[in-house]
Amino acid sequence: PPMHPTSTPYAEGLLPVGDNNHIHWEVSGNPSGKPAVLFHGGPGAPSNATRWRRDFDPAHWKLVVWHQRGCGKSTPHAGDPATSMEHNTTRHLIDDAEKLREHLGIEKWLLIGGSWGSTLVLAYAEQHPHRVSEIIIAAVTTSRPREHTWITRGLALFFPDHFEKFQEGVPEEDRDGNLALAYNRLLNSPDPAVREKAAVDWNRWDLATITGGDNDFTGTPYEDPHFRYTIARIVTHYWGNEAFLEPDEIIGNLHRLHGIPGVLIHGRHDFGGPLQTAWEVAKGWPDAELVILDDAGHQAKDGNSMDLAIAGAIARFR
Repeated sequence: PPMHPTSTPYAEGLLPVGDNNHIHWEVSGNPSGKPAVLFHGGPGAPSNATRWRRDFDPAHWKLVVWHQRGCGKSTPHAGDPATSMEHNTTRHLIDDAEKLREHLGIEKWLLIGGSWGSTLVLAYAEQHPHRVSEIIIAAVTTSRPREHTWITRGLALFFPDHFEKFQEGVPEEDRDGNLALAYNRLLNSPDPAVREKAAVDWNRWDLATITGGDNDFTGTPYEDPHFRYTIARIVTHYWGNEAFLEPDEIIGNLHRLHGIPGVLIHGRHDFGGPLQTAWEVAKGWPDAELVILDDAGHQAKDGNSMDLAIAGAIARFR
């Protein structure tokens, strides 16, 4: 499928959603086209989502992109250490998406997202199945405790070198406990030097697990200290608190997606999110097709198999 030119948004705004939070949203493409909404990953990384827009033909689609609480152009911003994270949970984000749908007057929309975005897509769809036309998710996660344990500890099997540094980034008494929470405490330190070091150490580990070992920040968004701090603070807040979900909530409620067509796209070489999770979601959701990519990892990059699979799924549902 061809890449489409990224269309300029024809509408955008800041939606007040309560708790003094405002959610940034924009709509591009065809105002009378088929509605779709993009749930970005991270949590806390809306910039990664913009490239997905080129997979949507602007003549056919009305594409909504929104920035989750605390990141991107939404306010207040988690990149400010003074911003409270109290009202930043998965339930809040689900409600924000639903308020946005109502605000835009959309009856039903296609949901698309990858990585953390796939958790949020599934969580939203299970709460509001009648508002969902189809679902496309890539690098599938459900944010269960075992998934967080794997990504913060189990991956030491593959990355012992990186893990040693990652573990040494927290106080000795925290090294055998919940590493995400331990890092979150450092990221909320009153000392800017402690916060900055924690953001670097956390993201060096995270980037290594995403790429398969290369954690050089050069030429990536992680070069920017503000981005580094924001994403580390939001990710550790969610992972450290089991994403504010019941332990098997998403897998346990897949029956609610009955009748909703879906495509699950997953790379066999995804270190941080092993294929097993996508397999279990597919088993519990017969209306979804699982596409396994033998040559892919966690990321869609221009022209790679995941990129093409996502574009193909979008074209199929138009």
